[in-house]
Amino acid sequence: MDYLCAQSTGISMILCSNPLAQYLSQKTEIDEAIRRVLDSGRYVLGPEVQAFEEEFARYLGVSSGIGVGSGTEAIHLALAACGLQAGDEVITVSHTAVATVAAIELAGGRPVFVDIDPVSYGLDSSQLEKAITGKTRVIMPVHLYGQPADLDAIMNIARRYRLRVIEDCAQAHGALYQGRRVGSWGDLACFSFYPTKNLGALGDGGMVVTDAPDLAARARLLRQYGWAERNMSSLPGWNTRLDEMQAALLRVKLRNLDDQNAKRRRLAQFYTGALQGTDLVLPRALEGTTHVYHLYVVRSRQRDKLMNFLRDRGIGGLIHYPVPVHRQPAYQGRIGGAARLDETERAAGEVLSLPMYPELTEPEAQQVVAAVLAFDGEKI
Repeated sequence: MDYLCAQSTGISMILCSNPLAQYLSQKTEIDEAIRRVLDSGRYVLGPEVQAFEEEFARYLGVSSGIGVGSGTEAIHLALAACGLQAGDEVITVSHTAVATVAAIELAGGRPVFVDIDPVSYGLDSSQLEKAITGKTRVIMPVHLYGQPADLDAIMNIARRYRLRVIEDCAQAHGALYQGRRVGSWGDLACFSFYPTKNLGALGDGGMVVTDAPDLAARARLLRQYGWAERNMSSLPGWNTRLDEMQAALLRVKLRNLDDQNAKRRRLAQFYTGALQGTDLVLPRALEGTTHVYHLYVVRSRQRDKLMNFLRDRGIGGLIHYPVPVHRQPAYQGRIGGAARLDETERAAGEVLSLPMYPELTEPEAQQVVAAVLAFDGEKI
């Protein structure tokens, strides 16, 4: 489980992320929401899901939200709603959670990789056009770590080639690009509500959002067996439903999301100010964007030594992500794209996520900084 973010060492650990702390910080409201569902007798696709879909769509500035079982299923559903056919190509990145690529293949598509921008870690728009072929149907930028990808350039290229854009927003709830929420730019967008996310459930959950009524209608049909009416399939679909319990508590957390993201940004500002002058490459928000720091990711050529040094001092860290998708056994040698993914390969060898969550206390943050500075001073 990635929220543990550290193996037990016999000492108390400062975790990389901590969904239990988030629950405890909003416990009274969440418990009331759960009790409301338990007492209602409606547990699947009821009024809580409908209300959350409407509230989250309104928060993003789009017209429709379709709650589903996970972030992976959100991508699967979005691709199917676009009419993706077997063998159609979807351009994305290899430096991402494997769920991005697994969902493309689940929908019958063929992933095609381009390299990342070394600052944003998002899809490098300057390399996008050369990856487009006659089989390309979708471009899928990933807003990694809470930093929006280069949406202006990506959308312009997509329009020129008449391609769909599906945003993978699993790590970017509330992030802004030129004053607009990510998730409101593409034809569709996909969110995960896995417990460690900025907007996290107490289990799995996801959502597809869109401003296109036809895509929304098709996604709603596909979500539940293609039913326009119960037990009557208008088209072949499947079962991927957000349950009432998760929707109810996500409604509580959504009300606090902007405040929680502001706390993440303050923590990131503290880290960045304290770690200036070290050998680390520190994250930064690109001009015209609002980063929501799902993760605070530094880079070090001595990454593994640094991670072990921190762990020995009770500080958990994780690598997001240690092996690019195209290097993993399930995918190696069979996914198309650029001949070289140099920035992707370099990032995989250097990135390290430091503890980042709104409930992290000031003494804990100072402890993290002190340990990093101690490592830098030793020059191991």
